Amino acid sequence: MRRLIPDLSETTVGQQLDSYRPWECAHEDRPYLAMNFVATVDGRATIGGVSGPIGSDADTAMLVGLRTRFDAVMIGAGTMRAERYGRPVADQAVRESRERSGLPPDPLMVIVSGRLDLPWDAPLFTEGAGQVLVFTASEVEPPDTATSLRVVHHEDDVDLIAALRHLRHEHGVRAVLCEGGPHLFAELQGLGLVDELFLTTAPKLAGGGAPRILEGELPAAGELELAWLLEQDGELFARYRRP
Repeated sequence: MRRLIPDLSETTVGQQLDSYRPWECAHEDRPYLAMNFVATVDGRATIGGVSGPIGSDADTAMLVGLRTRFDAVMIGAGTMRAERYGRPVADQAVRESRERSGLPPDPLMVIVSGRLDLPWDAPLFTEGAGQVLVFTASEVEPPDTATSLRVVHHEDDVDLIAALRHLRHEHGVRAVLCEGGPHLFAELQGLGLVDELFLTTAPKLAGGGAPRILEGELPAAGELELAWLLEQDGELFARYRRP
């Protein structure tokens, strides 16, 4: 892997992330929030309805590496239904790496689901490892799950500002890695809650009607600052920050 920006040198995913400590950047009233996406050259976020076919092993390494640096991982209900998550950090060695950084072995798994229409048979709920917190506007109570589950109910719609405040003050979450989907990204960006974007661009074309990484209207164009750019086998790994 080559680092192209800010300087030209050989690097690895581990070396790039070793000094990355987003928990030190927590806001007073909410966690620091970074988005992570993989996309095709034509900007599509899925192939065949899921993101897996887009990225390479290096992209997977970046995803796993990023999960070692955050207190919590957040996704929307659509992403949960499509990807059917399991334990976000499945490797024991990776969990031990988190602990050496002063983080709990498992990140808190956070799901935003307006209607609470989730795949309750997915491994995340059946494996019995870690903790899951769901923000919902539904009054329906969830089924019993093997994995520890807590549900926070909001009226009418999930209030993302209130949800992040809850994570910061009730759970001590300092940094959140949000892995989509595109509609949740648009909502968070529209509210000015996104601090960083990690974007892998794979040398592939998808076409069709697959969603882009951001789907929804924004009140204004979002300006980004490029913090680093890496390359391996034609795949680009960019880290953008809000100026």
